[in-house]
Amino acid sequence: MSKTPSPCIDVCKYKRGGHCIGCSMTRDQKSLFKSLKKDKHRRAFVDMLIKQQAALGKFHAWPEIYARKCKKKRAPLPGGL
Repeated sequence: MSKTPSPCIDVCKYKRGGHCIGCSMTRDQKSLFKSLKKDKHRRAFVDMLIKQQAALGKFHAWPEIYARKCKKKRAPLPGGL
């Protein structure tokens, strides 16, 4: 089983109050995710991000794109998807 992939979906445009229009992460959050080594921390980060997206709204395409990314990398889907 592969480790949890980055929630980034390669859009990287920060137009929603400093949040990426593709994944909702801020630049600091993207740096933080890259520093996470343990998979349980990476999964917890993605779970937090799913809640952040729900609170911010307008991230309807992300779950499908991220699910494809997980499938391609043979990684389990986060519980919130």
